Amino acid sequence: MFVKHGMNSQFTLLGSAKHCMLASSAVFRRQQFLIRTLGGYTDQNHLKRMQQTKAMSGTAFEADSENILRAITPNLDPSKHKGQAGKIAVIGGCREYTGAPYFAAISALKIGADLSHVFCTKDAASVIKSYSPELIVHPILEESYSIRDEDKPSISGKVLAEVNKWMERFDCLVVGPGLGRDPFLLDCVREIMKHARQSNVPIVIDGDGLFLVTDNLDLVSDYPLAVLTPNVNEYKRLVEKVLNCKVDDHDAHEQLLSLAKGIGSVTILRKEKSDLISDGETVKSVSIYGSPRRCGGQGDILSGRQFIYLYYSIFFFTCVAVFLSWARQRLSAAEGDLPISKINPTVLGCIAGSALMRKAASLAFQNKKRSTLTSDIIECLGKSLEDICPAI
Repeated sequence: MFVKHGMNSQFTLLGSAKHCMLASSAVFRRQQFLIRTLGGYTDQNHLKRMQQTKAMSGTAFEADSENILRAITPNLDPSKHKGQAGKIAVIGGCREYTGAPYFAAISALKIGADLSHVFCTKDAASVIKSYSPELIVHPILEESYSIRDEDKPSISGKVLAEVNKWMERFDCLVVGPGLGRDPFLLDCVREIMKHARQSNVPIVIDGDGLFLVTDNLDLVSDYPLAVLTPNVNEYKRLVEKVLNCKVDDHDAHEQLLSLAKGIGSVTILRKEKSDLISDGETVKSVSIYGSPRRCGGQGDILSGRQFIYLYYSIFFFTCVAVFLSWARQRLSAAEGDLPISKINPTVLGCIAGSALMRKAASLAFQNKKRSTLTSDIIECLGKSLEDICPAI
């Protein structure tokens, strides 16, 4: 049953008995509640919510995200060569999921990384290549359906050898977008992660990568260059596995701190209305208002009291990967002379990635409103960063 409404989102009821019955129904009451809650998505309401979020963000935990962005974003220098602004590798992409690894990889370039690689299955490679010639695509991963059991050990060895040829060139590895849950594929990725850890390469993990890690915590335990970026359900699984309890939203900061400590030396970015970040030593939040729009490729929405929580997943963690790489380079070159020198670079990367992602979503929504797509947000990444850190 549908109820028509005007431009001001107020319902117009006719005086018939039929509409009176509708007005008294539970369905109608729920519709009225939603309209009062959301208040319509006009420019004025969007600005008001941004101001409200800014006012609520003035807590002891709130990160100084814009200054962190300025501190770690490298200047454009004509004397630098290709690759010095970041080389990111995405491990993901199978026959069912080709959009996720593309969004992740292209986002790295849109932010300002120089090179972006995708290691995917052969079925996904040609599709991902067709999306953009800017990406370096390696069709080396395999799924169980395409190989015989007796061939699995040799194929696994070939996959690992191919990735290892490139491993030391990467500034960060992104594991999870469009990965799927094929057992053989996950076994190969498990070995890739072990070798990345041996090579001291940072690893940002999301999606099906978190599914793998939750069942194999030794992959990231006590590895300070590992970053986990769980959404609400992934966070719940981690809390239940590591802390053996339920998620506590009333003491979210302390529970996140305990979770990071429990896993050991990792950094966790919990995607929420305000993103929470902890490396087991400190907790920071990013509360910049993003967008009320949900579109495929951004993640999931959790409805709550008078809010819609927007979780960015597919390319959110690529932002973290790029900024983590830049933070490590900046801190290495500064030799302790910066105000941010005492902050863990993984935490810096999470703060910067969260802030930029939210700003880009807000800008895209201002431009496109209900028609906002993931690609619109990606196109706003560069403009959002330029507003904070002008290239020239």
